[in-house]
Amino acid sequence: MDILIISGLSGGGKSQAAAILEDLDFYCIDNMPVSLMPRFAEMCLASGGRYERVAFVTDVRGRESFDELFSALDEMRSMGYEHKILFLEADVETIVKRYKETRRRHPLDPEGRDITFAVNREKRMLETVRSRANYIIDTSELTIAKLQKKLHGIFADKQNELSMSVNVMSFGFKYGLPLEADVVMDVRFLPNPYYVDELREKTGLDKPVADYIFGYDVSVEFMEKFKSMLLFLLPNYIEEGKSALTVAVGCTGGRHRSVAVASRIADFLSKDGYIASCRHRDMEKVSV
Repeated sequence: MDILIISGLSGGGKSQAAAILEDLDFYCIDNMPVSLMPRFAEMCLASGGRYERVAFVTDVRGRESFDELFSALDEMRSMGYEHKILFLEADVETIVKRYKETRRRHPLDPEGRDITFAVNREKRMLETVRSRANYIIDTSELTIAKLQKKLHGIFADKQNELSMSVNVMSFGFKYGLPLEADVVMDVRFLPNPYYVDELREKTGLDKPVADYIFGYDVSVEFMEKFKSMLLFLLPNYIEEGKSALTVAVGCTGGRHRSVAVASRIADFLSKDGYIASCRHRDMEKVSV
C-alpha cells in the first residue's frame, strides 16, 4: 500500500494536488487527526486491496508543532507501512496574491491583519516537514496543467499510465452536432457511397464501402493530413492537462463516410499508443 503525506504552505496548491492524485487512484483524506492515521492505514490494509494508494493532506490548521505527525508516521513505519511526503510551496508574493484574489483568510491570520507575516510564520513552522519531504514542488509559476504533468511524472503508474483517452465517434449532420465533441471534422466532401446502389444499404464498416471511399486520391490525401493534424494536436492537449478527448467525424447521414473515417482514425490512434475507442452514433438510423 502506498501512503503519501501531502503538506506545504497554505495557498501552495495542496487541494489541487489532492484532486489530481485522486485521478491517479489515490484515496485522499483532508486534515484527518494525525493520531488516527495509523488506525486508518490498518483499516485500508484490511480492506483487501480496496485502498491501494492513500494520501493524507495535513497542514498548520490547529497545530503549533508537527511532532505528533512525525510520531504517527514513525508508528506506521514500525507497523510496516512506509510513506512518502509531498511538499507544495510558493513564494510569499504569489501566496499573498492568491489569498487576495480568492478573498480567503489565511489560517494563521483569521482576522486578515497581515497575510505576509502569516505566510512567513507558516514557512518557519513547516521547516521540519519540508526537510523530511521526498518531493518538493514550487507552484509559483505553475498552471494547474503543469502541476498535473509534474505529479503524473512522479506518481503515475508507468505501466498503466494513459497519456490520453480518445473517443472517436461518427455522426450525421442531419441529426445534429454531438454536444460532447471537442474536435469536429466534416467529411461530406468525400465520395459518397449512398449514390452507388449496391453500397447504399451497407455501412462504413463494410469492406466494399471502405474500399470505395478510400479508392479516391482525395480520400487518401485527406486521411494523411487528418492523421498529421491529430498527431500535432494530441500532445498539445495533453500538455494543457486534458486527459480525454472526443473527435467527432460527420457526414450527411452518419452511415457511410463518417463511419469509415472514424474507424480508421481510431485504429490509427490505437496503433500510435493512445487509448482510442470508436462509436457510431447514427449508423443504424434509417434515412427518410
